[in-house]
Amino acid sequence: MSSHGQRRAPLTNGMPVLGLGTWQNDDPDECAQSVATALDAGYRHVDTAQAYRNDEGVGRGIAAADVPREDVFLATKVWTSKLGYADVLASTEESLERLGVDSVDLLYVHWPAGDYDPEETFRAFDELVDDGKVDRIGISNFLPEQVDEAIDAADTPIFANQVEMHPLLQQDALREHCAERDVELVAYSPLARGKVFDVPELTEIAEKHDVSEAQVSLAWLRQKGVTAIPKATSESHILDNWRSLDVDLDDGDIDAIDAIDRTEREVDPDYAPW
Repeated sequence: MSSHGQRRAPLTNGMPVLGLGTWQNDDPDECAQSVATALDAGYRHVDTAQAYRNDEGVGRGIAAADVPREDVFLATKVWTSKLGYADVLASTEESLERLGVDSVDLLYVHWPAGDYDPEETFRAFDELVDDGKVDRIGISNFLPEQVDEAIDAADTPIFANQVEMHPLLQQDALREHCAERDVELVAYSPLARGKVFDVPELTEIAEKHDVSEAQVSLAWLRQKGVTAIPKATSESHILDNWRSLDVDLDDGDIDAIDAIDRTEREVDPDYAPW
């Protein structure tokens, strides 16, 4: 096991604040290896989705790691074409089978698009919770008014909203709204697909702390109370991201990042709600 394996990410309402994202990690062997590497290094949060088509690899990685299943916070997402009541139930069963698990810790609506209907979609999500197949339910890429709509439609509390967030897309209004509604924020693409390495303010802070710009960005999110799930496949990137847990930014660092006045969205499909 890695020398970093004894450290654990802090928890927010039972969810580790740093996880492994697996988007585009669709080579089965590479996916399994990266998940096992991350878990053996100390990660306890793995994020996938039906649309990533890597359930088998994620499941193999969890099984291969020297970590009990009950210690892993596993999240997945239902794709937009599967959000009708019956399709939610059937596709989630298929996801569980491919992952090789009896339940997931968090199930998200991937986008408020396609077959998404708040009443029907969450009727199925609530049933999955009642049946013990899902512990918590979440939403992804939801705007404030859609967050409220989901809260009203679901019997189960909405646990998290997973959105793109990083120093170049700071999501202040959404973060504040979710905090008011007791909904956790989970940041995907927290490194802006590598753009954080070319931001002078982040480079200056990274040099000050002798760490990477990636670690600065992840520390900033953590200190904002946001859970980050950076995608990584190589051991070096997995470990570099993990070491962000050792980075403590001071008030001046936080203020400097907060003052970055850029709005650069990396994920912007036609069906996005904004």
